Order: sequence, then structure tokens, then C-alpha cells
Amino acid sequence: MVSKKISDNERNQGDLFKVMLRDVVDPKHPMVILANSINWEIIETKIAPLFCANNGRPALSIRMIVALLYLKHAYNLSDSLLLNTWLENPYWQYFTGGIYFEHKIPFDSSNMSNWRKRIGEDGVESLLQEILSTAVRLGFIKLAEFKKVNIDTTVQEKNVRFPTDARLYDRLREKLVKEARNMQIELRQSYEVVSRKALHRQSSYARASQFKKARRQTKKLKVYLGRVSRDIRRKMQNSTSVMDKLLRLSDRLFSQERDSKNKIYSIHETEVECISKGKPHKKYEFGCKVGFVTTALSNWIIGAKAFHGNPYDGHTLKENLEQTKRITGIEPEQGTCDLGYRKHNYEGNCTVNLVNRLRKKIPRSIRKLWKRRSAIEPVIGHLKQDNRLNCNRLKGKLGDKLNAILSACGFNFRKLLRAIALFFVFILEIVIFAILAEEKHTERLTFSSQGAYSF
Repeated sequence: MVSKKISDNERNQGDLFKVMLRDVVDPKHPMVILANSINWEIIETKIAPLFCANNGRPALSIRMIVALLYLKHAYNLSDSLLLNTWLENPYWQYFTGGIYFEHKIPFDSSNMSNWRKRIGEDGVESLLQEILSTAVRLGFIKLAEFKKVNIDTTVQEKNVRFPTDARLYDRLREKLVKEARNMQIELRQSYEVVSRKALHRQSSYARASQFKKARRQTKKLKVYLGRVSRDIRRKMQNSTSVMDKLLRLSDRLFSQERDSKNKIYSIHETEVECISKGKPHKKYEFGCKVGFVTTALSNWIIGAKAFHGNPYDGHTLKENLEQTKRITGIEPEQGTCDLGYRKHNYEGNCTVNLVNRLRKKIPRSIRKLWKRRSAIEPVIGHLKQDNRLNCNRLKGKLGDKLNAILSACGFNFRKLLRAIALFFVFILEIVIFAILAEEKHTERLTFSSQGAYSF
């Protein structure tokens, strides 16, 4: 639903018991300038058809939710902490389209989750597209920069515990017992107390390097899970989708071994994959692979896509460049990658340059692009530390896709704020330099008239 327009008379009339935000905020603040520069009507036009305008209660303001999504991933905040900070910050309230300073949170934090599910991957891509369009309109990006890009992949870790067989057995047993109680199935034994003790002993033995005793406790937990699952199958009259899913997970968990494929690493996030990137400090990471595309010159993120199934890096190149063309409207002409993209499946018009230091007699222009390729590495580092890419808390495969794109939106958002702030500092320096130069010129004319010196 498109947010309600407020006329100038209503704005000027004001409210005797409320403070208007335009009287509080600084009009030269980067957040205020950015709020006035983003074309909110385009975003509302794209997202409004996803909501019903006739049935049910009125939808929340599209501008408010979109602005909060920008702020959430720009400042690495949870949904609840985001709303609490919004309540205290008048600049954030102005950025979300507020007229008066509010003293109450406008909605519950759970509405943020519902919104993300509703708009989906296409709606989030429109947010990334608009933040890039705003940077182009303000003159901080030239359209020619979209033609030379850097591409790289990383791992987006999921918010799950480190998987061990003992934890998986105990966690799945807990879920089976809980669902059985919801279905009013009377189990012979729930094994809650003995499983808790066995899990504690297993972790203690493993820490003390007593692996034989630890394996015994793991086997006990596996036996407890098998007894509970068989008891449920015997006594279950009418099955449910949740119970069927849990029983299938128990069958997969019993059958998987050390070298099995498509293993279960988490009970509540079954799509989590084990990815090895060759890092010395972290051998394995549990999540999904994400590909990013940045401009080679100024490091703006113009593409972000999550991939499931742990694909080869070269096989992600085609979808990454297609998404970049869909977002920017310009097809890249040169893309620079590392050697992990060898034997890629891309057959478009973009020339893919693989960085290979052993090659000789390479043109100077290509070597410059090779040097600029390493600039994408700190961008990924900032995404993980500052923009919620390091620990994804959004549920399911859709959550992986949304979190990757929103992290890119947050990175570009902060980069745009810094660019606006530095631009005004640059203008201020020019003005001060001009004033000082004029004063110095006047002073030199005065001394020259007195005979001190001449030009």
C-alpha cells in the first residue's frame, strides 16, 4: 500500500503537542540529504502490488520498512534493537519518512520478518538498484564504472552451532518428543534426563581427549533417538507434515556416515552446507556460498547472489553477471576474477580476465585490472564484520538470498553517507581556501602600497 501523502498546509499547521523533525535535524546532515535524494516513489511503485489494498488492515508504510531495512544492515542491528534505536534517533525517524518526533515504537519487530518474506528476492534487488541509482544521480558513480567489475565468492555462515553427531541426535530427539506431545502421543520414555547427562559426558570426554568413552556416549544418544522414533511410528494414528519431516530427518541422520553426501549439519536449518575454503584459522564453514560483483574503480557492490549446493566458483559467474545486468541495466565489458573461476560456463559479451601472476607479456591495462581485483577482498571483510554477512540469522534458503543482497545494500548505504559527508567537507575546504586567498591578496596589496614590497 502506498504511503499517504501529506500536504504542505498540514505540514505547516503542525501539532501543539509534538515536535516537528524538520525543526530538530540539521538540513546539511548526510542522512537528511540522502533521505531527500532517494526516489521513494519508485520503490513504492514496485513493492505496492505485493500487498492487498482492499482486504484486511492497512499495510505499514512502505518507505518506513524499506528505510529500516537499509539502516538494519548498514549498522548491523537486530530487528528489536533497530526499532529501539529508531525511537531515540531523530535523524533515523526523518529518514523513514516521519513528520513528528515519535515516542512509541510504531509496530512489532516480527513485522520485519513478514515483510522480508513478502517482498522476496526481487523486491530486495529493487532496494539495491535504487541505492545505486541515487549514487549515480548525486554524481558519486559514473555509468562507465559499471563496465569494469571484480567478481569473487565467499561463505555466508548460518547461525548454527558447530555440528557433532551427539548434538544432532539429542536435538532431533527433543523435537520429536515435543511434536509427539503436541499430537498427544503418550511415549514410553522421553529420555530427557539421561540424554542431558550423556551429552554433557560426551562433550567432557571429547575435551579431555578420551575419545573411546566419548564414542560410547554418542552411541547412547543414537540409541535414545532410535527408541523415540520407533515408539512414535508405532503409536501414531494420523501423521502431520511436521512429524513426517522429523521422521525423515531421523532416517537420514541414522544412515549418514563420515563420507556421505548431502549430510545434515543442523536440525532447524537443513539446507546448511559444509564448505571448505582452505583457510588456516577456520577449516570448515557451515552456510552457503555467495558471489559478489563490485566496480573495479570505486568498489561499489552491484551484484550479490547466494548459491546453494556448494557449486564451483566458475559455475556461479554466469548468474552473477546476469544479476548485475538486471540491476544496473548495463552489461559489464570486463570482469576480473581469481584462478578459482577457471573453466567457467559464462558465454556472454563480458571478457573474463583470470589473474595469473605467472603469465608474461600481459598488456599494461590488463595488469592494472589484476591489481584492482584484490580490492574486493576488504569489501567482503567489511560485509562480514559490519553488514551482517558473517552470521546469517534469516531462516531458510530465502533468508540466505535476502541477507546477501541486504548486506550489499547496507554496505552501499554507508559508502554513500561517507561520500556525501566528504563532499561537503571538500566544498567547505574550497570555500575556506578561497577566503584565505582573498585575505592574503588584500594583505599583500596593503603592504605593497606602503612600500614594503611589490608584486
